[in-house]
Amino acid sequence: MIKVEEAITIIEANSNRMPAKLVSVSKALGFVLAKKVISPINMPPFRQSAMDGYAFTHSIRHQYDIIGTSQAGDHSNIKLKNTEAIRIFTGAFVPDNADTVVMQEHVMANKDSILIATMPEKFSNVRSKGEQIGKDEVVFEANTLITPAAIGFLACLGITEVEVYKKPKVAILVTGNELIQPGKKLRKGKIFESNSIMLQAALQTIGIEKAKVYRVKDNLKATKKALKDILKKYDIVLISGGISVGDYDFVKEALLQNEVKELFYKINQKPGKPMFFGSKNETLVFALPGNPASSLTNFYIYVLPAIKNRMGFSEIHKTKVVRKLNSEIKNDTGKTLFLKAKYDETNVTVLNGQSSAMLNTFAVANSLLIVPENVEEYKKGQLVTLLPID
Repeated sequence: MIKVEEAITIIEANSNRMPAKLVSVSKALGFVLAKKVISPINMPPFRQSAMDGYAFTHSIRHQYDIIGTSQAGDHSNIKLKNTEAIRIFTGAFVPDNADTVVMQEHVMANKDSILIATMPEKFSNVRSKGEQIGKDEVVFEANTLITPAAIGFLACLGITEVEVYKKPKVAILVTGNELIQPGKKLRKGKIFESNSIMLQAALQTIGIEKAKVYRVKDNLKATKKALKDILKKYDIVLISGGISVGDYDFVKEALLQNEVKELFYKINQKPGKPMFFGSKNETLVFALPGNPASSLTNFYIYVLPAIKNRMGFSEIHKTKVVRKLNSEIKNDTGKTLFLKAKYDETNVTVLNGQSSAMLNTFAVANSLLIVPENVEEYKKGQLVTLLPID
């Protein structure tokens, strides 16, 4: 049985980046850049008006003759004298010898001239060429997550394709004779299976939209056969249940018989001790506890960072926060505890219902409070470390 920190280190060392591929910008949402992006143009590519108003050359004058119009999409070679202005609209080309735009609300205008009632400062309301970014400047560094705003920015630069890391293909294998799917009649001795739906939802939060779910009964032959097929097709395999030491827990044996290399088994923590991590070729295998709260705890601590690492994220761990404890905590287990908790701007409360089988507390928690294995007690008012999960 290894320590939490050792488990995290081993997983990071074995979570290699996925290969890169080209994708269209319109389909790049949720991917991570595999190489930096360079701007092919200045943005804006010309001086633009930031307002509807009038463009002119700044001086002590307040009255100007109107000699033309510039609207978005036009390109005019109008040459303004110091006594002249043009009607201009937001996003339109600003003539080369105009340096200021006065907003239309600050002028009195007729057909032929304007009188500026409130004189703007020189250079006001003019977007400079390359104001957002200059040609050949870096748009995004490698390992940047593509967001909707990033897609919009890439598109406005005329970029149609980017090189990203592939998203890993993920499979979820659910074990357990006692499990039936929600929607079916609940017979005695059965419970509804929730881990696969829960893990699929957790995967969606980091852009893994489709995770294939497989189900298998609690016997070695069926488990071994299912894993043999799954290991050939997927980059990451999550297994729910069957990894403890009960008479009907066959997952570890089935993994080893499929030549999965064991990197560790069991972690000195509560909940979530019985977890297996291994690999076969480039495929990573996480055999998670069957108890829902244990399974989700280990997903946040171990699986999520591994997937983010494979996807190319530069920061794979959530930033921990520190808060003042509302009650005392005893730890006589000698294990690292991960307690479901809820924090606000200053304090944190440990929630009732810490059983590894219970999700009702997890459903309202926004963090896991970490009690290291060598800490026997936290007193009320002490500062404690939290892993946000919302």
